[in-house]
Amino acid sequence: MSNSCRAGKMAEEGERKKIPLVPENLLKKRKAYQALKATQAKQALLARREGKSKEFRFKRLESFLHDSWRQKRDMVRVRRLEVKPHALEAPDKHSLAFVMRIERIEGVSSLVQNTIAKLRLKKLFSGVFINVTPQTVRMLRTVEPYVTWGFPNLKSVRELILKRGQAKINNKTVPLTDNTVIEEHLGRFGVICLEDLIHEIAFPGKHFRAISSFLCPFHLSVARHATKNRVGFLKEMGSPGYRGERINQLIRQLN
Repeated sequence: MSNSCRAGKMAEEGERKKIPLVPENLLKKRKAYQALKATQAKQALLARREGKSKEFRFKRLESFLHDSWRQKRDMVRVRRLEVKPHALEAPDKHSLAFVMRIERIEGVSSLVQNTIAKLRLKKLFSGVFINVTPQTVRMLRTVEPYVTWGFPNLKSVRELILKRGQAKINNKTVPLTDNTVIEEHLGRFGVICLEDLIHEIAFPGKHFRAISSFLCPFHLSVARHATKNRVGFLKEMGSPGYRGERINQLIRQLN
């Protein structure tokens, strides 16, 4: 290819790569439009943040008012126990009660929280055996809107311990399947096997507190969707509070 042909071809390529000029007024319009869009986006972002902040403050205030109402209700209910005749007496002459927590305790008074901790009911749907005394009846009345309790029979005690009986040994949860473990830790109380343990729980004696403390709280079986369907949940489990010997039906239902 001759030099003149090459020069002509390069001139054609230079003309093709030539960038067209944009009028100055059009550039100004584009710049103003971009600035307007950026301002609108910033205002929308600030509006969303402000809306979320207001919603958060409202929910926080609502939660605070609800918690304050629950705490006041707890204190009023506890004060009424002092003036009501026979309010702190056991409904029937029984020596053993089973207590199960069925309500959440977020926002309740410190008195209720401490009583729940003393009863070892830190988890929802957990239950324990307690000896019926004036002190324990007072504790049950204090937390009555959040627990259900009644008097279990020997069959319910046996079924619970055989199926869900566990003990905490050296910070480990151990199922009660070996009589050697029971004899090692409770032998000084005359309890050397699982049947002895069941008998001491069902018919409380002077060593009941130490023997019941050896057992971990019983974690009963409740469907995951139970608490979401509040109406169905209450219909299935019943309301909180005292239910006497009907607690046996609930134990068999959830065991």
